[in-house]
Formats: sequence, C-alpha cells, structure tokens
Amino acid sequence: MNKTININLGGIFFHIDEVAYQKLKGYLDAIRRSLSDDPKGRDEIITDIETRIGELLSAKVKDVRQVINEQDIDEVIEVMGKPEDYMVDEEIFNDDAYGSYSSQRRKKLYRDGSDKFLGGVSSGMAHYLNIDVIWIRLAWLVAAFGFGFGFILYPLLWILLPEANTTAEKLEMEGAEVNISNIEKKIRDEISEASTRVKYGIDEVSEKVKNADYKKYGARAKSGSQDFVDTLGKIFVTIFMIIGKFIGVLLIVLAVLTILGMLIGMFTLGSLDFMHDDWLFRNSVIYNNSGLPVWVLSALIFVLVAIPFFFLFSLGLRILSNNTKSIGKTTKLSLLGVWIVALLIAIFFGTRQFMNSAYDGSVINTQELIYSPSDTLEIKMVDNKDLSNRRELKRSWRSEIIIDNNNQEKIYSNNIRFNILPSDNETMYVKVRKLSQGKSRKDARDNADLIEYEYELSEDELRINGYFLAQLNNRFSEQRIYVDLYLPENQVVFLDHSTRTFLYDVDNAQNIYDNDMAKHYFKMTREGFYCLDCSEGIINIENNNDSFNMKIDEEGVRIEIQEDGKEKSEVKIDASGVVVRSTKDTI
Repeated sequence: MNKTININLGGIFFHIDEVAYQKLKGYLDAIRRSLSDDPKGRDEIITDIETRIGELLSAKVKDVRQVINEQDIDEVIEVMGKPEDYMVDEEIFNDDAYGSYSSQRRKKLYRDGSDKFLGGVSSGMAHYLNIDVIWIRLAWLVAAFGFGFGFILYPLLWILLPEANTTAEKLEMEGAEVNISNIEKKIRDEISEASTRVKYGIDEVSEKVKNADYKKYGARAKSGSQDFVDTLGKIFVTIFMIIGKFIGVLLIVLAVLTILGMLIGMFTLGSLDFMHDDWLFRNSVIYNNSGLPVWVLSALIFVLVAIPFFFLFSLGLRILSNNTKSIGKTTKLSLLGVWIVALLIAIFFGTRQFMNSAYDGSVINTQELIYSPSDTLEIKMVDNKDLSNRRELKRSWRSEIIIDNNNQEKIYSNNIRFNILPSDNETMYVKVRKLSQGKSRKDARDNADLIEYEYELSEDELRINGYFLAQLNNRFSEQRIYVDLYLPENQVVFLDHSTRTFLYDVDNAQNIYDNDMAKHYFKMTREGFYCLDCSEGIINIENNNDSFNMKIDEEGVRIEIQEDGKEKSEVKIDASGVVVRSTKDTI
C-alpha cells in the first residue's frame, strides 16, 4: 500500500502514488543535472518539460480521482526520452544567447507518424531528402500505378523502417542538432498547437498533441509486420478514396463547363434577340412559337440546367474536401423553389408550343387541264430564281426564310411529292393536296389553305412549281404538298430531268423505279403507265401470282416459273449464255 501525493505539473493537478512520485522526481532531477548551472536557461527548459509531462499525464487521467502510478511514469519517460539521450554539453548555457555548441547526430531514415497518409514512409523520406512531401507521394503514385513496383516496395519499407517516436528520434529524422534548445523549441511548438486546439473546442488536446509528435506508447510493442496487417485495410480505403476524388474532379469539371456553356449560350441568344438579328433562326431548325421572348426562353433554360449542375459542383467539392462548407438550408430551398417555378413555366409554354401543331389539316384543289391526247405533253418542275439561290432544284424536307415579291417574309420549301395516275374519264386534271398542322383542326386547315402553290399548262408543256410558299409562323407545321396528275388513256408524256427527285411512288407496268423514270417517254394504257423508250437495264418486271416472275436488269434476264406450287423452273440469260434450272435437273 503506497501513499498518495498531490502535485502540480504545468498548472495541472494530479494524484500520484509515492513510488511514482519518487521516480518522476528523480527523472526531473537527472534532467536538471544534465543542464548547465545557468538558472535562466535551465529553469525555462525544466518548466517546459514539466508542462509537457503534465500534458502527457492528463491524457491518461479519465477521472479526477485517478492516481498516477509507476507504469504511467515509465511510459512518460519512454516518450520524453532519458537524460542521456539529449547528450547535452555542460557549457551549453555559458552565455545569455544559448551557445551554439552541441552534439549533432547523423540524419537517419524513419517513418514520420505525425504526417502520414498511410504509414508515414513518404514523410520520413521527405525529411531525409529535404524535399516537400508532395513530390515523394506523387513519385509513389507513379511507381505504383505507372510501373507497379510501388505496391511491393512501399509495404516493405513500411515494415522495415522504424517510426520516429521519441524526441531524439524526431530530431535525428529531421537532421537537427540534439540539444536542449531544439528540445525546448519542439516542446513549445507542440504546446502552442495544443493550446490552439483547446481554444477551438477540441476536447482531446493531449491525445492530439501526442499523436502529432509521438506514437502511442504501446506502438513499440508491435512489430512492423503486425502494424502492416492492422493497417492493410487502409490501403483499400485509400484506393476507393482516390477513385472518389477522381469522380469529384469529373463532377466539378463537368459542372463548370456546362454552366459556363449555358451562360455563354444564354447571353448569345439574348443578345441576338435584343438586336433583332434573326440570322440564327433563318439558318437553323430553332423556332420559337411559344409566345415568350427568346431572351426569356434562354434564361429559363439556363436556370433549368445550371441549378442541378451547381449542386453537382457542390457535391464534387464535398468529395474532394470534407472541410468544404455545405450550402445553407435556406439557399438550397431557394434554389429548389426557383428551379420548380422555372420547370412549371417551361412545361406550360412547352405544351403551348406543342399544341400549335397538335392537329393535321388539308385542303384539296382539283383543276381540269384542256389538252389533246394526240400530242406529247412535256412535264417540268420549275423554280423561282428570284426567291431561291439553290443551284439544283430537288425535293427536300428542309425550309428557309425568304423575301417574296411583295417584300414579305415567307417560308420557302421543296417538300413536294408528284404522282401520275390513270384518269377515271377522258379528261386530264390535276389534284393538289396541301397539308399543314395547327392547334385545332380548323386552324390546321386554315394554315394549309394559306400555302401558296401554282402550276401552268402552256401549249405542250406542263410547268409545275417545285416549291411552295407558306406563312412565317407556320414554319414547323410539317407543311407539304401532294400533286397528282391524272392522264386519260393513250396520253403520252415526257418527264423532264427536273422531275427526278419529285416523283413519288408512280405505278407503271414495268415497275421502273421513280428515279429512273425521268428523261423518258411514257404512255398511259389500260395496263398502266408504260415506258416507250426505256432500256432493258432499268426494267424490273415481277409478277406476284407466284407462277411467273421475270426480272430484267444490267446482269441479264431472269425468269422463274412455278406451277401450282409444285415444280419450279428458272431461266437465266446473261453474257455467259442461257441456263435453265428446275427442281429435277439443270440444262
């Protein structure tokens, strides 16, 4: 049974048993004897050391009634180091300025536990090589992920290198002189750091300071291999953390580029609208029929896109650094409210624009053409060079804005389909069907009726417009025109080359493709539209009754005959001769 003594170390009150007290007193006396007789330097160092010991002991006290024992003192001595570790010269304090003579130890390679990411290998190497630790860590990343040997070498160094625990080992790692001045400076720095942490509300001051400068006392009881096994999980955590950081960087870059692009787009479209410059809308498929100004639409789209990407940007920052301050709740709710309002406005006006083309409507005009069937009628598709600057007239679904002869803006389109059909009487007539869209069936029909389209019969030539004009506000109403020419029997026509792209599914007795019908003469017969001057290379005759099938093309003539789904025969005539095949034999 030992006596209990109350002591004060560095302003901290402790209960300590008699044996522990005697050991602590002997330790402090030994340190005092190792110093010079100069009371100015000696007393200041002793005060600092006592304060440090008080910090270390306070970390062990969990209850104010707890008594410090001999084992606690032994652990403190192990951390602080014995007096002989300091190797202090007797004449170090012979002058007021603390003489510069002291014993200097050779720099040694340790693991720095106070500045470690995994095992402190990089920090120790940085001290040894006297360079910034970031370059060592980057070199390890290159060695690991670039060459692969880093995954083997780092764990080996982690196991083999000792960790700098005592003050003497710390100084040796840093290559500093092991003297009382350096010890004092180090202790003062640690106490200052501890005081700062206490000031900002960190409860475990002594433990934080101890970990910043020294390893936990029992660390030496562990071998390097045990320490490696205990922290192996940290490697995998670090790998996932690196992947997470990479994702955070991607989120930040994506968010910044998107927000910046949307901001530039908003100002560009808004500026074009304010300057009344509709070049963009003349030469693209962009058209605003919602009723909102373009600058309002661009701002609306910016809000809808930028706010979600702003939250992604904030998330990326939080992933990269846990110290990033979170957006305030009020700010989050405000941005969410603005985004919801913008979404509702966009839905309303987007629905309005969609409803402007929700219904289809058409107008049909039929006109008889007075023409003698004995004459050959030439059919041409014509353009207006005053309205269009296109080099070649051909069918296209695209449209453009032009100025008509009355100096009015109109929609110019070549979306026209031309068909030739047999007449149901002895007359020749043209049926023009104009189609458009609108917010109601009546509105769609009215839009179709406003489409301007003409054709003209002059002597033996039928000139059909290869374009039509429509109202500007109906640009995206999918407006198109179907022109059907009905011919009486025996009427001969010549299809000009200009009709090539406008011909649309024209039925003929020889199954000639529409693109091949131009620049040929055709006659309307009882069997259908028949080519009078077509070569065999463009004729493609197929019979759908499964008993006779003939095809003539550039490869030759091929005839297939099948009777009642039984025996099938094939005749092929080409440059190599005549080949007859059947299900039974081949000739």
